[in-house]
Amino acid sequence: MGNAFFVVWRESLEAFLIAGILYAWLKANDDSGPGRRALFAGLAAGAGLALLLGWALLSVQDELSGTALELFQTATLFLAAGLITQMVLWMTRHGRQMKARLHADLAAATERNGYLGVAVVAALAVAREGAETVIFLYGLAQGGEIRTLALGALGGLAGAGLTAWLAARSLARLNIGLLLRLSSGLLLVLASALLVAAVDRLIGAGWLPPLLDPVWDSARLLDDTTTGGRLVADFTGYRARPALATLLAWGAYWGVVLTARRRMQRV
Repeated sequence: MGNAFFVVWRESLEAFLIAGILYAWLKANDDSGPGRRALFAGLAAGAGLALLLGWALLSVQDELSGTALELFQTATLFLAAGLITQMVLWMTRHGRQMKARLHADLAAATERNGYLGVAVVAALAVAREGAETVIFLYGLAQGGEIRTLALGALGGLAGAGLTAWLAARSLARLNIGLLLRLSSGLLLVLASALLVAAVDRLIGAGWLPPLLDPVWDSARLLDDTTTGGRLVADFTGYRARPALATLLAWGAYWGVVLTARRRMQRV
């Protein structure tokens, strides 16, 4: 539930911020009824595209079984981990220019296609965030209860709306930039946990040799089969009895990510 809450909160907050940026641009440059209606229609279309992706994922899963289903679910875990990482690295490099980029895209689209361009920019911006959220939640669903996941997702959506509202109303001294930077780090931890879960599936299915299993046994300190240990394992990828292949994948992931972030922060 906590993972779902955090992922949906983070992604929804970005979507709310994007909607606010686009609305503010229209307010300043084209404060007309048709312009606002095009914006809201685009936002709704973006959300609809994300839901359509969710329906497509579930439909594909229903058609698969056995090895094919296991491969599909494992691939989804890798995809979710990759998308989270890509999003965080993109925000590290371009986050400061996001507002200017959205304004430029909206101005160009409005000039070319009028209100249809406004709707398309809004739809694509929200659909990107929504599609990532759907894939993340599908990946998380591989190891959790659907009801708990749904409650966490709804809580995250509500929390994102409240955060955006508080920031807009200045009722709290919310530093959105700081929140996004802190949450980016936590998202990378979650991405590494999804990667570990995918590697564990490959090892369990016999598609990847464990090399050495286990490398150590820390169950006496924190057993990942208990409630508390399971929560830590789901969020961080912790394993009380890790295989060497899992540790190598985890280490390689953090090596690549930290090197990439360091280089992007210098640009």
